[in-house]
Amino acid sequence: MNGHRLVWLDNAATTQKPQVVIDRLKHFYEHDNSNIHRAAHTLAARSTDAYEQARETVRRFINAPSKNDVVFVRGTTEGINLIAQTWGRRHVNEGDEVVVSHLEHHANIVPWHRLCAEKKATLRVAPVDDRGQIILEEYEKLLGPRTKLVSFSQVSNALGTITPAREMIELAHRHGAKVLLDGAQAVSHLSVDVQQLDCDFYVFSGHKVFAPTGIGAVFGKAPLLEAMPPWQGGGNMIQDVTFEKVVYQGAPAKFEAGTGNIADAIGLGAALDWLMRIGVENVGRWEHELLEYATPRLLAVPGLRLIGTAPDKAGVLSFTLAGQKTEEVGGLLDKEGIAVRSGHHCAQPILRRFGLEATVRASLAPYNTFEDLDALCAALHRLQAGKPGLAR
Repeated sequence: MNGHRLVWLDNAATTQKPQVVIDRLKHFYEHDNSNIHRAAHTLAARSTDAYEQARETVRRFINAPSKNDVVFVRGTTEGINLIAQTWGRRHVNEGDEVVVSHLEHHANIVPWHRLCAEKKATLRVAPVDDRGQIILEEYEKLLGPRTKLVSFSQVSNALGTITPAREMIELAHRHGAKVLLDGAQAVSHLSVDVQQLDCDFYVFSGHKVFAPTGIGAVFGKAPLLEAMPPWQGGGNMIQDVTFEKVVYQGAPAKFEAGTGNIADAIGLGAALDWLMRIGVENVGRWEHELLEYATPRLLAVPGLRLIGTAPDKAGVLSFTLAGQKTEEVGGLLDKEGIAVRSGHHCAQPILRRFGLEATVRASLAPYNTFEDLDALCAALHRLQAGKPGLAR
């Protein structure tokens, strides 16, 4: 990349894909390509089997009770919007409250903001401390009889903070609220067990966990999914249609109108199989080693301020450099083959909590190495020293 070995440290934006995922997509298009659930011929059967096997793989990966609790969507954003427009519109009414945290990605703010505006409900925000941790005492004070839903991230995309999800879910349930857990940044770093967590909904995106873009999943507890109305209308999600009456399928089919993203769902299954073979716990341990290695070395860079210093965090290193614009830092690092993200990371409220509009974010994956982090730190030292190495 620009004459250098690529150092990919933009994993929180999207992950690179293992060869097994690329090979699985190629095999599908070469050997199994067909629409699903509709035809009696052999390719349709093979395609359907592969698609539904991917759903079962997602079920195993998050330990859902049944594969019928897993709905395929385009990603976390669509999953949250699906829940807001189905469960949310039916259950959130005037005077009710939805609670989010200050850590949220815009995709877990905007749908609730829109719903609350439409329903004349109130959006309430759990604050964080100066290290980027949710203040549990203040969060609990927000909960009450008007709280219908709590929706928060398991891992912050901007800071890497790991939230105390199980405790927050339990507190919400004590007040009768349902809970949506945004797992977009968690699934590639942490073992996820939706039954142990006891969340009512769980959403994540495939491309954050070594799978293709345009595919993700929603988990919902079975009674909730069965009671929720369809989001979109079309083929595949119906049992019977006349001009007078429509009878819908049960979950998950009623939420998957039309032809889904078949190949990429199969790619998601391949990615999760790959990750489970490696072991998510092994990935977490390696990334923790990388994080501990990188943190003091970054703090040794003159003028570097690390944003988000919670003791329990995933592989995200978000920082600013004194005297440097974040977008220029990202561009200069790119000239050395180092890919990071510069900007607000679709999480403007949490950055503004720290008095910032943007940071530089380096984010980790199991294929990163100590050498990658040495390259990043060396480049930042050269940049701060005003040496020409970054411009060659």
